Amino acid sequence: MTEKETATEKIIADAMANPSPAKSMGDPGITPLSPSHTQQNDTDNVPSGPAFVVVVAIDFGTTSSGYAYAFTKEPECIHTMRRWEGGDPGVSNQKTPTTILLTPDRKFHSFGYAARDFYHDLDPSESKHWLYLEKFKMKLHTTANLSIDTDIHAANGKRVKALDIFAYALAFFKEQALKELSDQTGGEFDNNDVRWVITVPAIWKMPAKQFMREAAYKSGLVPRESPEQLIISLEPEAASIYCRKLRLHQMVDLGTQDTHNGFSPTDNAGTAQGDRYVVVDCGGGTVDLTVHQIRLPEGHLKELYKASGGPYGSIGIDYEFEKLLCKIFGQDFIDQFKIKRPAAWVDLMIAFESRKRAAAPDRTNPLNINLPFSFIDYYKKFRGHSVEHALRKSNVDFVKWSSQGMLRMTPEAMNSLFKPTIDHIIQHLTELFDKPEVSNIKFLFLVGGFAESSLLQQAVQNMLQGRSRIIIPHDVGLTILKGAVLFGLDPSVIKVRRSPLTYGVGVLNRYVEGKHPADKLLVKDGTRWCTDVFDTFISADQSVALGELVKRSYTPAKPSQQVIVIHVYCSEKESAGFISEPGVRKCGTLRLDVSGTESSAPRREIQTHMQFGDTEIRAMAVDVSTGRTVKASIDFLSH
Repeated sequence: MTEKETATEKIIADAMANPSPAKSMGDPGITPLSPSHTQQNDTDNVPSGPAFVVVVAIDFGTTSSGYAYAFTKEPECIHTMRRWEGGDPGVSNQKTPTTILLTPDRKFHSFGYAARDFYHDLDPSESKHWLYLEKFKMKLHTTANLSIDTDIHAANGKRVKALDIFAYALAFFKEQALKELSDQTGGEFDNNDVRWVITVPAIWKMPAKQFMREAAYKSGLVPRESPEQLIISLEPEAASIYCRKLRLHQMVDLGTQDTHNGFSPTDNAGTAQGDRYVVVDCGGGTVDLTVHQIRLPEGHLKELYKASGGPYGSIGIDYEFEKLLCKIFGQDFIDQFKIKRPAAWVDLMIAFESRKRAAAPDRTNPLNINLPFSFIDYYKKFRGHSVEHALRKSNVDFVKWSSQGMLRMTPEAMNSLFKPTIDHIIQHLTELFDKPEVSNIKFLFLVGGFAESSLLQQAVQNMLQGRSRIIIPHDVGLTILKGAVLFGLDPSVIKVRRSPLTYGVGVLNRYVEGKHPADKLLVKDGTRWCTDVFDTFISADQSVALGELVKRSYTPAKPSQQVIVIHVYCSEKESAGFISEPGVRKCGTLRLDVSGTESSAPRREIQTHMQFGDTEIRAMAVDVSTGRTVKASIDFLSH
């Protein structure tokens, strides 16, 4: 071994053992053996996995959820789940509300309409002990340092582990789907024959995606030993896969406001070679924007700009309604009412939901919202005067009290509740359409439950002013579900994605006078090193082909070392020089389990391959001298 090599070995050993003396945030560098950025387009390397009999997709939404499936022998035939018991007036119940009820001793009781109805029928003295949860999916998007131990609050204010709730929900869908498949096939259906797909928003960061996977393992949806049995699908991508197959009679063109009929069944929505389109997925919690281009003849998709969006889903309107109630009746009362009469609060929001769906730009007659009796009763006890008195006293003149015991809202009042959420979406769309990559967009597909809102449709039309055709699929609430099934049948349909963030690790490089800052200098055994150098694996908004690999080699610090732990950093900026720069944060750890791969080779080289072109980031590693696989994993959940 040369002197230089020994020095390098020692530096790695020391760097692993001691924090860097340089002023740095977190770990010092690792010296990469091969800093070269070898990329290869082995699209053939994408594992096809075992042959599954059926693909089942679960659309786990903020406000409503459901599943759909297709047998691999009949990929064209997508079955959406059976109709649910229960349901609301004026709401089609192909999907079920994402609501979950736990017994007072925290055991799973029911999901969906069943959970809601049971909770509603409980006596108030009893219901305060039961744990009722809704709209909890947003917690994964809004929690900054998401971990396995993240908590969420039930309606009665008690805290529960988010992982348990997500696992209960997935276990419920697993049971429902397997029951339906068993009835379809006339025998006990084996879970090993199912490839499961779970949909998540495209703007979710890696920790939230990994959290969903952990919940799936916990729920028994798939065993941890066969991760390939579960794939994570990005919601707008799924919608895009479905939309590109739409025939003209399956959609409404907002420009002409007609449902297309009488076309030949081969007319497609927009699948001419090279067509570029935007999918706007407007759900309950988030709005996701994706820009795709179609590559014929296979109809493969290429992402033209990294996914964007934000927490601008339809629940924003519910929050505005809650703010309005606080303005009229007082924040202190509303907070108390939610805790003391949680079931009645749920009722009030259900009543609001059905009126919310009746909002329209040209509506002239008022909307009436039923106030639960216990709201009126509790308010009188709490304040000593009536609800009617509160409405008269408040300065909110567009909400009146009707003699039938209802809140009467003018259409303008209802529309103003939509305004902040719709303004956010329009602002985001405007910024997206200003990007150079987003030119010549032929179609804009509006999908997701919120896309049914005529107020939103009109706002998008006004913003685009005829620049693109706005297309709304007929079964707009099921678009993602059906697309996720298609994705599960052929995950390689999206050939090129854009990385949402810049990823890399901190390394030691030879110190160059004048190029490197003095505070990064580290002298070891006479050699001058620069610490904290950001070694970029992939840049934000960089195109990555499916199966494209980023390769790096690392060497254990000591022959006896069992595990190499490398911190992964990320940034929203397209380039970073050092891991200590503002905007660069530690976001994960790469673990290489080198135990059992000891060899007599004087120097062990562990070659790591990372894959960024899929919906999740993966790592594989190999011990070069022995050719043996090294167990590699990337962990993004904070511990």
